[in-house]
Amino acid sequence: DKMTRGQEDKRTRGQEDKRTRGQEDKRTRGLTVGKRIVNHTDLEVYQTALESAMAIFELSRAFPREEVYSLTDQIRRSSRSVCANLAEAWRKRRYERAFISKLSDVEGEAAETQLWLTFAVKCGYVEREDAHVLYQRYREVIGTVVSYDKQRRSLDTSRQ
Repeated sequence: DKMTRGQEDKRTRGQEDKRTRGQEDKRTRGLTVGKRIVNHTDLEVYQTALESAMAIFELSRAFPREEVYSLTDQIRRSSRSVCANLAEAWRKRRYERAFISKLSDVEGEAAETQLWLTFAVKCGYVEREDAHVLYQRYREVIGTVVSYDKQRRSLDTSRQ
């Protein structure tokens, strides 16, 4: 069974692609389930964060004018930053420290968004039920990022 040089190169590239994908899958495990990830927008955690940021934008449109440069700006900024940091983390996934740093930023921005949601409820700008749904979504985002870090640490200790 003779292969042409082109067929052999194609087969070799396919094997290399599988190895690379396998390495990336280990690094991004827990960030999505059951499908091949090509871009950060394919991550379930990113989709959840984007939908949540858009819901916050819509809710914050009804905030009083005096909150434009404080609560409105802060909650919009932190919710959008979750998405931006997930995108950056995805692009830096080949560099362990930079990747982990960006995931840490995701966790911080998600927690900050939860704080602003609490303020929005206490100030009477958002219904408790609406805020609770969003708060839970950000809890899921944080949980995904934290579980990834735990998985990564357990892999690191098992290699020693």
